[in-house]
Amino acid sequence: MTAELRPFVMKRVDLHSQTNNSEHHTSEISVDQLIVRRGQPFALTLQLTRPFDPDLHPLTIVAVTGEYPSEDRGTKSCFGIPDSVQRSPSAKAVWQVKLHGSSSPRVGALTLIITPPADTPIGEYVLSVKHRDEETLLATLVVLFNPWCPDDWVFLPDEEERQEYVMNEQGVIYKGSGNYITPMTWDFGQFEDNMVKICMKILDVNHKHLKDPAADVSARCNPIYVSRVVSAMINCEDDCGVLQGRWRGPYWGGVLPSRWNGSHAILRRWYNIDCQPVKYGQCWVFAGVMCSVMRLLGIPCRVVTNYQSAHDNNRNLTIDVYHADYGVREKQSKDSVWNFHVWVEGWMRRPDLAEDGKYDGWQVLDPTPQEKSKGIYCCGPAPVTAVLNGDTDLKYDVPFVFAEVNADCIDWLVKADGSKVNIFSDTKRVGHNVSTKSVGSNKRKNITDAYKYREGSVKERDVFKYAINREYSRDEETKENRETEGSEAVNDTSEGPAEETPDIAPLSIRFEEVSRPTNGKDVSLKLVLRSESSVARPLSVSISVEAMRYNGSPAVNIQTEEKEATLQPGRDLSIPILVPFSAYSEHMVQCDSMKVSALVTDKQRPDNKYLALNDIVLLDPPLSITVPSQIRLTREASGEVSFMNPVNETLTKCTLTLSGSGLLKEETEYKLPNLRPNTQIRIKFFFVPYKTGVKTLVADFDCTRFRDIKASCTVRVTL
Repeated sequence: MTAELRPFVMKRVDLHSQTNNSEHHTSEISVDQLIVRRGQPFALTLQLTRPFDPDLHPLTIVAVTGEYPSEDRGTKSCFGIPDSVQRSPSAKAVWQVKLHGSSSPRVGALTLIITPPADTPIGEYVLSVKHRDEETLLATLVVLFNPWCPDDWVFLPDEEERQEYVMNEQGVIYKGSGNYITPMTWDFGQFEDNMVKICMKILDVNHKHLKDPAADVSARCNPIYVSRVVSAMINCEDDCGVLQGRWRGPYWGGVLPSRWNGSHAILRRWYNIDCQPVKYGQCWVFAGVMCSVMRLLGIPCRVVTNYQSAHDNNRNLTIDVYHADYGVREKQSKDSVWNFHVWVEGWMRRPDLAEDGKYDGWQVLDPTPQEKSKGIYCCGPAPVTAVLNGDTDLKYDVPFVFAEVNADCIDWLVKADGSKVNIFSDTKRVGHNVSTKSVGSNKRKNITDAYKYREGSVKERDVFKYAINREYSRDEETKENRETEGSEAVNDTSEGPAEETPDIAPLSIRFEEVSRPTNGKDVSLKLVLRSESSVARPLSVSISVEAMRYNGSPAVNIQTEEKEATLQPGRDLSIPILVPFSAYSEHMVQCDSMKVSALVTDKQRPDNKYLALNDIVLLDPPLSITVPSQIRLTREASGEVSFMNPVNETLTKCTLTLSGSGLLKEETEYKLPNLRPNTQIRIKFFFVPYKTGVKTLVADFDCTRFRDIKASCTVRVTL
């Protein structure tokens, strides 16, 4: 970068962008644009037309950011050689400068070592210099957070973790369900073209900036503030955010959420269409995009998936689910339990909560628009430590996150007269297999213990009761209602009716798979019942299968059947359940799972009812992608994708989409011919890698019967 200079004082400026960016861990973003991290020095070399004498002609530098720079707000800093600059008495975030030893003042060659303070606001800066009464533009640069700097609130001590949570452009997001954990490759692409411009634009169009730009730019010194702004800006519910959410079809005018493979295509599209929302996103897409923005800004970030994730609408830390007598959910509750929900964690200090660092570290941030936080659709940062210990009175949004991983569930049977009977109170259903990608590998890391104590332990129950008490004490006006709604969940942990006659023992009831449920094949299960009762028990069994969206809302009933059976004392009763492909195929194209529910009624005691639930995520038929394990930079390479049609019908509207940062500048889509039954298709493709390092290529196959089957492979790009 070369600024236009006045000829009599300043002859040339060398920004040393390549060297500075390398030392500041920003050369992956650019080697031409100067991008530095706060709290760390960078070098500039000035060539003056005259010798430099600081005693006669001091050098004064001014750094400004935003439209209304102010020393008092920390968005303007005056500093110089010698440091005799008069500053505002309340000046914040003062930059430092010194002469490097290699400077030659007598010939006017000055190498300046400039250090932005560790608490300076991040963003785009203009540096100007005044010397011998001449004021000249010196440089434009970008300042980011610095997880390598101990004085920065985002400091992360471990280098391997910095490489993973700041520098890694490829990752894994977990989907499916707790019984069927499915890894999905996600391309964060935080160092792709124009990502700095895009992320700065996100900050500049946020609602707080539009309301008070001076205050907003000043507050960008604080990662707590910035992460909260980013959480709000990834969704478009109350601003011109990046993504519009949609949880059911049709997806007209946009892209199915399952189609996306990475963040950059979404962010680039938002930027290019003048900050109009990109259609459409769901939780893993929101989280993946937010992680990319956070990593670009320099805040360590990782994507986290919680299975059986509760959405507590009324903040009573319980989830109410309703069933009708025949076993199908009779009405929608405002509460819900999602098969999985994805958010991010950002790493930062929380001195606003405790001076001893108790709440420092990973903070939950959730850009998916679920509930408002202080009037805006955002969530967090909520300290994971506060969630673990039930500190629900702390900011931000700890009660909501606590409920996501630790709410109690109550299943109600709604009778014909409208009355409700508590048929199941479950303290263990919510919050399982909290998962994130491991550092340095694609293995899954289970971090459930960071969010909750072991299910069923005394400590876990004590924390739950403590959390409820702290949450209730926050709002005395609604305390009575909350205690009424939540009391049964706290005190009743039985798995069936509370009263049993001495000769009738409770039923145990569970589902077992006959084979792994696979899309394109019949699904075969069995319901297994057992009782230690001394007498035979005639039972009525109502079994229903529903196509479900992953957020816990039913789409359509696939099948329902009623069966009569007798359970013999001390013996298993196995009831087969078959869901043919022909019965579910049409419905599951737009859905994520099947919920199988069994409501068992003891015919001798009709008030004794037992409920079992099972979420089934279908395994996709295999898609393979092969690429040479090592390829050369800027040299054409080839690969192949293959897919076998596993069903006895022709697949139509087939497409293949390829993507991968560093390998393909843009997503590439191939329209494929119809694929006849039990026929294999092979697609050869070519690409020219433009970045070195370990990269990931992702393939997405889509057709009328199977939606967005994905495969990925890792390649190493060398010079």
